[in-house]
Amino acid sequence: MSKKENQSLPFGLCLNNDGYLASLEVGKVYRVIPDDDATAHGYIRVIDESGEDYAYAANRFHLIQLPIAVEKALLLSAS
Repeated sequence: MSKKENQSLPFGLCLNNDGYLASLEVGKVYRVIPDDDATAHGYIRVIDESGEDYAYAANRFHLIQLPIAVEKALLLSAS
């Protein structure tokens, strides 16, 4: 297994949903989609409540790494 395959995907814990009440829930964990352009501008891309990925200010989230088993369970439940 390569090093990349062994790394878990990043997730973000929502800390602030001001102005995005329908799109984000405070305290909920969202899957982060890697986006270097968004990161360069202070944003992160997450799959929000619409089921689509959108860029939000990075300070709305706390990035976390989850154990592989938890990550797999979350990804399966989102399918």
